[in-house]
Amino acid sequence: MYALAANDGGIQYLSGYSEPGPLALEIAEIPQLDGFGLLFRAGDILIVDLRDPKDICCTIRISMTGSLVGEQISVEDSCRGLDVDDDVAACALLELRDSGNNIMMDDSCMAIDGADNPRSMKSRVICSWSWEPDAMRGQPRLIFCLDDGEFHILEFNWDTEGLKVLPERVHRGLPCKPLLWMDRGMIAGFVEMGDGMILHLEHGRLVHRSTVQNVGPILDLAIADYHGEKQDQLFSCCGMCPEGSLRVIRNGVNVEKLLRTEPIYQGVTGLWTLRMKRTDTYHSFLVLAFVEETRILSVGLSFNDISDAVGFQPEVCTLACGLIADGLLVQIHSKGVKLCLPTSHAHPEGAALTSPVCVDWYPDVTISVGAVGHDVVAVATSNPCCLYILRVRPLSSLQYELYETQHVQLQYEVSCISIPEEDSRLRTSCSAFGGDFRKREGNNSAAEVDVRMFAVIGTHKPSVEVISLEPDEAFRLLSIGSISVNNALGAPVSGCIPENVRFVASERFYILAGLRNGMLLSDRSWLLYASRHSLAYSSISFLPASHVTPVSSVDCPSGLLFVAENCLHLVEMVHGKRLNAQKFSVGGTPRKVLYHSDSRTLLVMRTGLTGASCSSDIVQIDPNNGILLSRFKCELGETAKCIQIAKIGSEQVLIVGTSKSTDRPMMPNGEAESIKGRLIVLSLDTLGSPHECSSFIPTSNLSSSSHTGSFPEIVGYANEDFSSNSMCSSPDDICYNQIQFEQIAGHLRSLTHVTFTGAVLAVYPYLDRYVLAAAGNT
Repeated sequence: MYALAANDGGIQYLSGYSEPGPLALEIAEIPQLDGFGLLFRAGDILIVDLRDPKDICCTIRISMTGSLVGEQISVEDSCRGLDVDDDVAACALLELRDSGNNIMMDDSCMAIDGADNPRSMKSRVICSWSWEPDAMRGQPRLIFCLDDGEFHILEFNWDTEGLKVLPERVHRGLPCKPLLWMDRGMIAGFVEMGDGMILHLEHGRLVHRSTVQNVGPILDLAIADYHGEKQDQLFSCCGMCPEGSLRVIRNGVNVEKLLRTEPIYQGVTGLWTLRMKRTDTYHSFLVLAFVEETRILSVGLSFNDISDAVGFQPEVCTLACGLIADGLLVQIHSKGVKLCLPTSHAHPEGAALTSPVCVDWYPDVTISVGAVGHDVVAVATSNPCCLYILRVRPLSSLQYELYETQHVQLQYEVSCISIPEEDSRLRTSCSAFGGDFRKREGNNSAAEVDVRMFAVIGTHKPSVEVISLEPDEAFRLLSIGSISVNNALGAPVSGCIPENVRFVASERFYILAGLRNGMLLSDRSWLLYASRHSLAYSSISFLPASHVTPVSSVDCPSGLLFVAENCLHLVEMVHGKRLNAQKFSVGGTPRKVLYHSDSRTLLVMRTGLTGASCSSDIVQIDPNNGILLSRFKCELGETAKCIQIAKIGSEQVLIVGTSKSTDRPMMPNGEAESIKGRLIVLSLDTLGSPHECSSFIPTSNLSSSSHTGSFPEIVGYANEDFSSNSMCSSPDDICYNQIQFEQIAGHLRSLTHVTFTGAVLAVYPYLDRYVLAAAGNT
């Protein structure tokens, strides 16, 4: 204990406290308890009484020496400091040495002065700690993390008997170096060379809330246009053993891959998600339209086939569907329009009947396109080109009628229809489409518009038109926009017919039109809205998809369902993350990554492996899901230093440079042991593509701080099995793909190798026939 001298301003020694034991690491003051401090040592914590600066004593010793799992934690007082002499210090040193040689790997509890069997102990070190910011008066709490990943909380109480300490183990995960206890029980921890985490203290346990991505240190990079989107992806080797990982960094919104079905969905023509009521937060139904069939699945913890309970006609191809009123669903197919009232078997708020209530409306001609809005249905026919407006009215209890309100013949065939959905944000928005619509509203551009009262249609003219849906008015064309796209020579570009139109609300209304030639048009400048931060758009790196629909459930509130490669893919959009990156835990330290364009796979050089067979290898990884396809193991004691893809003659090979040491720094004659190296040539012509090796599925080893899959049981039509083995980079669903080596599809074949008197640190192909290698000093 030191004090500031009053006379000369110097530092004056007052007293000291010493106790034989491990190395002292840090000292801290206990908040709200004046005169008490903590001395953190390697293996224990000492609570010292500093109220009398000239007589410092230790009141409580908390041992971090692990014991068997389940042993109760006890507290024992220590009244005074011990005088240190050489014999005591030597005994303490022997005890520490003995306990260090008998380290056990059990999940052990923290013991406070209470170990009877030193052979079952291991000394642990506190690597981070933090005080609770809003602790109760007189009851400060400290959370700390041990080097084995255990999190403990110490609660300090002061009563008539003195200071009491209540320890509690709250979590087991990865060891965190910085630890911060924030407001409302939120705790932030950051893993060295790995991702951080946000934890929440609930009922005496820490619950994982989200992950803080950390891509540093980046040891190597490779850039490739993997999906052929002209959107390059960045493959990076990040972190070090044991937190080494391969990150796939993309431009755009982050996508969490949650589930993927078997490829049993051939011929999907439409995909929709519907709510039971407009005020519902989550979707209730998933509608799948096939060429000659329609199926309906429930949305929730399981996707069950409820087609019979909803009432949609199953043997037809659905053109469009939607919610026309609370509890009433509409199906549009080529023969007619069907209004359905689902039963309680399909939804808890459905009708208490054995079969759904259904009403049909049939036109005289075939329906080509249609759309469903609030209290209105719009359908169009192609021969003749007509547009029908339908509405619904109740007749009696559980009895409804679909009736035609407007029927108009058009000059051009309708290619698509869109009716804006009811939204509180749209009601207060304003617009001025021009033409008759502007005259109707006058010059007041801020007039409120009910978006349910008009529809947007695309025609074969080609054009995009806005029509009125007012129930008491005749058909009116509010606005029209002709589409004319010319190439560089001035000739019209074919395929300008709108395939889909959408009405979007931002600061003002605007329309998006997707053309059949792949172009996307808008009636307003995107750059203007982007500059005002009213419109944000990003690319999504995913498999080529034919259909997509948003899906919202309790477990996946911001999900998307894709149809790609005859499979259903459930992904979740995470807009709060600044970095769009997937993480594949590869084990060890990834030092080098190369993209092999022919097989569309990654070649990764790893070091620091903990296996007994080798400490370094070269692996082939599928960048789509992290599956390990093949492997080449270096010899025992050999470490890969560099890799390079080269074409020697007509054969494509992988050149590997290594170093090999005998772990003997000195030879018997006293001279330094020379390090040898090898130049290894591996064949790449036998590398299989990810599709050829798709039968090998990675194992999922979730960390204790991560949640399990959001959908533990998925049941669907035709006995499909949803797989949750696909890699997720989600904060809540981080999947570490650690592949079992006995499941590897093959091994990289060695063609030849050459030994050098020095480590091969760099290789490079030369003139398609030679290889340059830098080994030792040559």
